[in-house]
Amino acid sequence: APLCLWNVAKGSWHFITVPDEQSLEIRAECFVSRGGFGSVKVEACVGDFTWRTSVFPQKDGTYLLPVKAEVRRRTGIAAGDEVSVQLEIL
Repeated sequence: APLCLWNVAKGSWHFITVPDEQSLEIRAECFVSRGGFGSVKVEACVGDFTWRTSVFPQKDGTYLLPVKAEVRRRTGIAAGDEVSVQLEIL
């Protein structure tokens, strides 16, 4: 999925939208055990770099995976890049 840059008045964030099929799996597996804002804790892996974070639901049923600067720097990815991410629900 593409790494997207969102700019708002208070800053900018990088996100990857989890594809529909995987978002359905997350919702089905974590229907009861969600955190604040409906978030789900995950371990994400891009290349050989792994980190823990949460994915956040969107109104369209998909989830957003935030990708912080350290992850982008260590994996060499930037806004607009197509990124392959492995997710494991924690």
